[in-house]
Amino acid sequence: MAKEKINMPQLGESVTEGTISSWLVEPGDTVNKYDPIAEVMTDKVNAEVPSSFTGKITELVASEGDTIEVGELMCYIETEGGGEEASSGDAGEDKTEAPVEKEAVGDADDQADEDQPMKKRYSPAVLRMAQENDIDLNQVKGSGRGGRITRKDLEKLIASGDIPKAGDKQPEQAKQEAPKQEAPAAPSQPAAASAQPAPSGPQPTAQEGDVEIPVTGVRKAIAQNMVKSKTEIPHAWMTVEVDVTNLAELRNAKKDEFKQKEGFSLTYFAFFVKAVAQALKEFPELNSTWAGDKIIQRKAINLNIAVASGNQLFVPVIKDADEKSIKGIAKDITDLAKKARDGKLTSADMEGGTFTVNNTGSFGSVQSMGVINHPQAAILQVESIVKRPVFMNGMFAARDMVNLCLSLDHRVLDGLVCGNFLARVKEILENMTKENTSVY
Repeated sequence: MAKEKINMPQLGESVTEGTISSWLVEPGDTVNKYDPIAEVMTDKVNAEVPSSFTGKITELVASEGDTIEVGELMCYIETEGGGEEASSGDAGEDKTEAPVEKEAVGDADDQADEDQPMKKRYSPAVLRMAQENDIDLNQVKGSGRGGRITRKDLEKLIASGDIPKAGDKQPEQAKQEAPKQEAPAAPSQPAAASAQPAPSGPQPTAQEGDVEIPVTGVRKAIAQNMVKSKTEIPHAWMTVEVDVTNLAELRNAKKDEFKQKEGFSLTYFAFFVKAVAQALKEFPELNSTWAGDKIIQRKAINLNIAVASGNQLFVPVIKDADEKSIKGIAKDITDLAKKARDGKLTSADMEGGTFTVNNTGSFGSVQSMGVINHPQAAILQVESIVKRPVFMNGMFAARDMVNLCLSLDHRVLDGLVCGNFLARVKEILENMTKENTSVY
């Protein structure tokens, strides 16, 4: 029998980690190759992880709720095939690790290195986080298998404010020297780290009658992405008011016939997405991303739309939105929303977005400031259409009005181009009439 590893697979473009929402097997279970063994959530999609081998599950290394990086170990499986060592050679490492742990109380420095054979194998996420926060990884003690430094290790460091910089003393050395000097000096240390990202501080505690709700993997992933967007991207905001009275008349005139003929609804949102796609074609600056020493302007216009399902939020993509009719966009919106509700979104549904349009108006919102979907350069919030009196042609008239709220990455975009973009979207929408606009 051979002992093999099953690692976290790549679950989509730019997905670096996944959270095990549930194991579908337990030690002792026999599975065939490609049988699903676990359900995994990422910030983009829920997916089942198939077994890479046929055999018997012997150990679940990761627990439900654990977030682990792509390529890291999930579980062991015993396969038939006799005596060959594990293909990657990793199993051999594991055989030697156990005895090492038993002797763990010896030479501190040497032992630490032996216990951490994976210490200097960094994931892209860890490297990026270290660069962004100027962390010297040589001074970080990893909690992952084989001493590997994980994203969680760095998040704890950042939250604590005690970030090791290049040239600082090794943590172990500091620990040894500290008692010899002034032990009471500790309270002054946080002040020196005040330039770092705000530490989380004491965590709130529940009082009698409060309800504690565990943070799920998806919620955790959303939180991490939002922090990343808000800490990395300098946001600025603009809002424009649009008179969509003509559009309302157009949509109301066609919606019943359309629904009967096509089998799905002709929503306002499809018209807004169409207008945004058309304007992005004319203002490609907004269809771009910050890439450190350059800005990448995307050719494809792939629009993320936000879809909520229960307490989960997904942002599937309408591909090549500029090439589609209003009917085609409406169908994509319907299909993606249904797949999100049914938990059937795939990695392909979530990949390649270049700009995000969020239908906040569906909740009755009239103004909001969206958080940019990293690494895109902007997000547009379509607010609720409200009928209200507007002064025009020397008198008040009841008009259908809507606010479009744009959040922009100020590294990439300035007010001029964003103002012109919003003015163009406004112009397109205000000129959509029954006479000049086809939904096909």
